[in-house]
Amino acid sequence: MDWGNVTVEDLVDALREVDWSSPPRPLSEFFSRFTVPKSLAKWDSRLKCNLYYYRTNYFIMIVFILGLGFLTRPLAILSSLLTALTVAFLNDSFAGSFSEKATRTIRSFSPQLAAKMRPPLAPVIRGRPSPKRAIHICGQPRWVFVLIFSLVSFALWYISCGLFTVSLALLIGLLATILHATLRTPNLKARLNTFREEFRAVWRNYSEI
Repeated sequence: MDWGNVTVEDLVDALREVDWSSPPRPLSEFFSRFTVPKSLAKWDSRLKCNLYYYRTNYFIMIVFILGLGFLTRPLAILSSLLTALTVAFLNDSFAGSFSEKATRTIRSFSPQLAAKMRPPLAPVIRGRPSPKRAIHICGQPRWVFVLIFSLVSFALWYISCGLFTVSLALLIGLLATILHATLRTPNLKARLNTFREEFRAVWRNYSEI
């Protein structure tokens, strides 16, 4: 797969749809080989490849840096966690997994409430379920959870007076991510993972025909 031909929109869509529940890459691999890209095209390709392959590591690193910035402000730490959860809800796989686990937990003590949290049935087109449907969390459209968590997190940011701190910590986290993705040489595992994800996407599209 030529990452140089992948647009930013394609990368964002891939990060939104890919499974984020996989564990992060080992630190020995994450901090393995670093080289300076020889051209702008190689830098562009390497940046996109590493952002996709080490996505979980970068997410944890940004959350960790945000946590370090709020060691003396517990309320701001809660705001960071809610903000991270809001961003995670934008990923289809995480939203579905969160909804399934929450429904299963509630079913253990309230089956009636769990039954109301089931997502609506997928629309049927020409006798087959539509492959594209809105993502639901605990029976509600995803945007409802994203909106509620965003409002709560923004309110906590305002109360804790940590907007400047979070902006600085987030900037440091993003710069660290871009710096690592720029200098980390893509390894064989990254290339094999890319081919595997590409095959899965092709097979999924074929199965929907």
